[in-house]
Amino acid sequence: MTVSNIWILGGYQSDFARNFTREELDFANLAEEVVNHTLAAAKVPAADIEVIHVGNAFGQLFAGQGQLGAMPATVHPDLWGVPSSRHEAACASGSIAVLAAMADLRAGNYDAALVMGIELEKTVPGDDAAGHLGAAAWVGHEGQEAKFMWPYMFDRVSKEYGRRYGIDESHLRAISQINFANAKNNPNAQTRGWAVPDLLGNAGGDDATNPVVEGGVRRFDCSQVTDGGAGVVLVTDKYLREHPDAAATPLAQIAGWGHRTVGLGLEQKLARDADNPYVMPHVRDAVMGAFSRAGVDLAGIDGIETHDCFTASEYLAIDHIGLTAPGESWKAIESGDIAMGGKLPINPSGGLIGGGHPVGASGVRMLLDAAHQVTGKAGGFQVEGASRFATLNFGGSTATTVSFVVDAVS
Repeated sequence: MTVSNIWILGGYQSDFARNFTREELDFANLAEEVVNHTLAAAKVPAADIEVIHVGNAFGQLFAGQGQLGAMPATVHPDLWGVPSSRHEAACASGSIAVLAAMADLRAGNYDAALVMGIELEKTVPGDDAAGHLGAAAWVGHEGQEAKFMWPYMFDRVSKEYGRRYGIDESHLRAISQINFANAKNNPNAQTRGWAVPDLLGNAGGDDATNPVVEGGVRRFDCSQVTDGGAGVVLVTDKYLREHPDAAATPLAQIAGWGHRTVGLGLEQKLARDADNPYVMPHVRDAVMGAFSRAGVDLAGIDGIETHDCFTASEYLAIDHIGLTAPGESWKAIESGDIAMGGKLPINPSGGLIGGGHPVGASGVRMLLDAAHQVTGKAGGFQVEGASRFATLNFGGSTATTVSFVVDAVS
């Protein structure tokens, strides 16, 4: 059997600055917005959708709502009866939904899939939200002493870099500075209107302006608690052959993908690979898997949307994708390689720190931004001349890691 190519017909991202609870809206309202606008952007009638995959991590905890695979049919009558599933892999939930849809399409089961990620996180006070997000850790086994689980965990990642190679916190502040600046040019970014201080000056280490959250992690090192959703329509070669009209013109192609899953425990990971030059070698394996399937190396990539849930996670990404040797991520920061106009722009959208992080939607949002980059449709945060873009998305302390390579349509 010939395995089909996978094409992105179009997609949609909600405004990540919105607060749905304050607007007296719920999951149904968010799902309806994402479904309708995604189908409109892809120029696909709902009747053409044969399977649906929904990424969502914390619906029950933040909104008391599970069974979100049924939400698309709830809000759109033409999706009634269409097979649909919800996928949970913490912050990688959206990417896992994409992989599931690709598997369906490549197996020949269906020819058109709707993939969406949706998350509501502004339903509870901040401390409660931090507690809910802790469900993605190895509950009861580590981090019990932390007030805020994930800042604590990624402070531990920073400390591991410090143990192995040394680390300068000013380089982490520089990552924040770049991503907040990029977000200013993104009309859907959560922080686009924020007044962010100069993090490379005294404000970066000032306890009043940039207070400590856990360990060495400060406020502006952290991604944002966010409401939002994103969606894409994926189709096969067969779908394109059977719909030769202009409405079925693909936006981009998913040329490669990589996926690795390891244990929940952060200390498990660090102990297992304590002597490896890469702090998280399975993260590198996922990226290399995507590059290999796409038939490219890093030199063939024009930019990447990566998982900066904290500055330490982007620091990890820089050397793990091969932009520098292990432990030398700081070199790409100091040289300007990761900034707009640099050798490999990272998170031109603002990423999770600047753009926002509705957990189950982030992987889908990254994929959509990559597709917009390779078609010149990224607007104010367009990387000039981009024709191939990558994503790197992971859940928990990198327990689930997914990477995609997206190509322009030739």
